[in-house]
Amino acid sequence: MEEKQVKQCPTELATEKAKRERLKVGMGVDSSILPGDERPYTEYRPNDHHPADEEDEEDEEDNDDDKRYGWNVKPLEWLYDNGVCLSSGKLWTGTTSDAEYTGRAVFSTAGIAKGEVVLTTPLIALRRDDFRIYKSDPDAEHVRDTVDKSTVIGDELLFNYAYGHPDSPMLLVPNAPMANFINHGGEEDANVQIRWPTAGSKTARLFDWVYNRQKEDIYDDKFESTNHNAWLKDHPIDVMEKSGKLAFEYVALRDIEEDEEILIDYGPLWDDAWYAFQATHPYARSGYFRHSIGVPDGFYPDNWLDVTDQYEIAEIQDLENYPLEPGVALPMTWAHNGKALSPKYGYIVGLEKGFSDRFLAYSEETGVIELYRKLLTEQEGFRLESDEFTTYKPGALTNTSNASDEEMEFFAQKYKANIYRFNMHFIAAWNEAARKSVIDGLGDAGFDLAVKAVGERFGYDNITCFHASYMGMTHCDKALMHSDIYATNDKSWNIVFPLITVEGTEPELNIMAEDMNTVVGVHYLKDIAYAMGDFGFHQTRPSNYFDPSQSDGEESAAPIRVVFGAYCSQIDETNIAMLRHIYDGDDPAPFADQFTELPMREVHWTKTGSATLRHPEGSGLPETCEN
Repeated sequence: MEEKQVKQCPTELATEKAKRERLKVGMGVDSSILPGDERPYTEYRPNDHHPADEEDEEDEEDNDDDKRYGWNVKPLEWLYDNGVCLSSGKLWTGTTSDAEYTGRAVFSTAGIAKGEVVLTTPLIALRRDDFRIYKSDPDAEHVRDTVDKSTVIGDELLFNYAYGHPDSPMLLVPNAPMANFINHGGEEDANVQIRWPTAGSKTARLFDWVYNRQKEDIYDDKFESTNHNAWLKDHPIDVMEKSGKLAFEYVALRDIEEDEEILIDYGPLWDDAWYAFQATHPYARSGYFRHSIGVPDGFYPDNWLDVTDQYEIAEIQDLENYPLEPGVALPMTWAHNGKALSPKYGYIVGLEKGFSDRFLAYSEETGVIELYRKLLTEQEGFRLESDEFTTYKPGALTNTSNASDEEMEFFAQKYKANIYRFNMHFIAAWNEAARKSVIDGLGDAGFDLAVKAVGERFGYDNITCFHASYMGMTHCDKALMHSDIYATNDKSWNIVFPLITVEGTEPELNIMAEDMNTVVGVHYLKDIAYAMGDFGFHQTRPSNYFDPSQSDGEESAAPIRVVFGAYCSQIDETNIAMLRHIYDGDDPAPFADQFTELPMREVHWTKTGSATLRHPEGSGLPETCEN
């Protein structure tokens, strides 16, 4: 039998070489029981090996220390000059304390001078809400009912170790060894207090680099601190995003003798809470007590006080006093710092005043809204199974339509209801008469202004509204975080606006920021559109307006939510293949043939202003563009 050739990869790491040669991998392997010459990976791998060492061998710019110790290993001399010891080396933990409510404690092993740093600790920055324990029901039928945030049943034990101010939403939890064993001594007996790192100290220098560093920055003896304790200037939301990258110090208030317990003042609010707890619980034990530790007066800067810890979008925060200008596309920005959620794919577009009402009137006249009322309440003949789709002539459902309306066919699809546990129904044009009617309806309502806003904002040559869809639902238990458009060379947008909403409800839409870590909930707002571009991730939020399975027979009065999404793009040779890939799949995708060749058969906006939704340009048949 022909022996297979083993290919040697020039950049092969030890782990891959071990696998390829069928060496045993893992710490728990006894080499004495392995057959032949096989050895466990832990024996095979040289202890001084690091893949980065091989990459740096030819870099003549590396200094001698980096070549000798590796990129992430430093000699003791360097650490002594540049590193920070979290403990002074003069502390130990014991199991006894004079304090009645404590168990473990911290003691000095040697004399500590007044003003000496006893302990340095990085800080985990958390919301107060992170410590709360809410009523929950893990067996609830719906995911949205698992946690009841209207009922707080307690606080996490970690709350006892968190430092904070009563007027701030942010708490700081030390995570250095021994820091959380320092007990309360009150104002009289406390011998240490907390402070921020002092300018010029090694602690300040290190944490200034950690907090402010960019991806490529290297911490070495050439680093100069230019933004001292930068977290004190930031909003608590920004500080919490950099949790673990700030620090404070415990400093001796007076000379501390050997074997003396290290104590701090937890503050008057803590004292009051403790004595109230003792009075309420005659057999109280500290294990059931919950209260944060107070910071000294002036320790928290003013910009950390009386602020929200919730992400809010500035452009829609106060529309009554600061209305959005029609025909303008703006990046969504955070209210707390003015930074964009995503300068690439998260925008808000001002629509003409009255636009939402005008397009709703069109949708009612053509029977689409009546079709939704029947589908969402599952009336006889209008009940779809999950992922089922069929076509309707909604014009036949209303006496407000005309003969041409009754010729229009729309498809309706109940989208993945069994997976995402919601009753989202998509309705979109199925035949050419319906497609052209929707495009004209958008134009008559004033949507050209929105298309122009996007085109001018991004400097496009032209835009085609290649697809449009209604989205309606009455309940949602969970939904998928998704992007409708991606990899189209930043030339495509899903522009979503509301037609019917339910008053007094929670935000309806989640939008994910570009960092992929932050999700903000927003309400749909009349005459305002949200525009999501390439990789613009968003999600329907949980809600429960009406559930047909729990109906009491009043379907006609059931509240529904209907929004509309227009998919618009500058379609050219850089993205036509991707758009064909996205919209010519298994789901119903009429008009996918428009992605087969260039130039586009319809163009609805040009930078010269020569094309509109009502009067498009393009390579289509003459009758497509005549009105």
